[in-house]
Amino acid sequence: MKDILSDFLVMTSKGLYCTVGDFYLDPNTAVETAIISHAHGDHACRNNLTVYCTPPTKSFMVSRYRKNAAYKFIVFDYLSTFDIGDVRVTFYSAGHILGSAQVLLEYSGVRYLYTGDYKVQSDPTCAPLDYVRADVLITESTFANPDTKHPDVATEIKKLNGFSDNVLLGAYGLGKAQRLNCLINEHCPDKTVHLHYSILPIHKIYEQYGVEFLRYKPYERKALKTNSQNQIYMVPPLTFNSYFRAVNLKKVFASGWEHLQRNNDLSLYISDHVDWHEILDYISQVEPEEIWTLHGDGKFLEEYFRDRIVVKILN
Repeated sequence: MKDILSDFLVMTSKGLYCTVGDFYLDPNTAVETAIISHAHGDHACRNNLTVYCTPPTKSFMVSRYRKNAAYKFIVFDYLSTFDIGDVRVTFYSAGHILGSAQVLLEYSGVRYLYTGDYKVQSDPTCAPLDYVRADVLITESTFANPDTKHPDVATEIKKLNGFSDNVLLGAYGLGKAQRLNCLINEHCPDKTVHLHYSILPIHKIYEQYGVEFLRYKPYERKALKTNSQNQIYMVPPLTFNSYFRAVNLKKVFASGWEHLQRNNDLSLYISDHVDWHEILDYISQVEPEEIWTLHGDGKFLEEYFRDRIVVKILN
């Protein structure tokens, strides 16, 4: 058995804090030193003094937060190793979005693996998930429920082929929009993707990092009025919600959450997180002595591994 420190990572009012290294993982408010796993707003806050992250994560944060992104960025690619105090840090791909990283923290012979958000399903718009061995797995538990199983994404996206009407497609602009664009190009070849102006800059950053194969057009009001069939207008959630009275198009929102499928013309269950079975499979690959959960409900994992693996719920 390894000498695992129960207080190596502790949850504070500012977020997950590494007591040995004196830094935070994905803090929820500005701190002196932060490791940011990926650039979604619930993981990447503005105004940190020093941020360690991957190059794409820096690009997204600078694009979103401008001069308030951070005082200083220190970037590392996947598989690069560096030290913060006495803690050795390595980034591995989380497969969640472009630049998303799992963070391996090594101290006194013990390996602590923070997943951030991660997914197993294939996604050509970002690097696939790396499987990493660790003594302690600090995993998100967004969909850690035995009742949750994500459907096959190809089958889901092909639902859009079931009608020719124009579609208002709601999606988160960073990560989900690019993945959907890729899936539509591949499985719905008769559909043309039009992007909301707020999603376009994110696509452009993806292109800077080699994701140059997405086919899309910037949204023009005239284009959708002139073409009444097979056009998909991809918009962020706020815009989607503001179009609740729009006519002559189908309303669809892509998400793993059931409540976001209500009152739409079609359900589209496409998630960028792991489901219950995928979490269990990943745990079997990591082979941890302990599992620490956050970003969700860890009670089902605690029950499942009772008397076999220690499960600690951090949030």
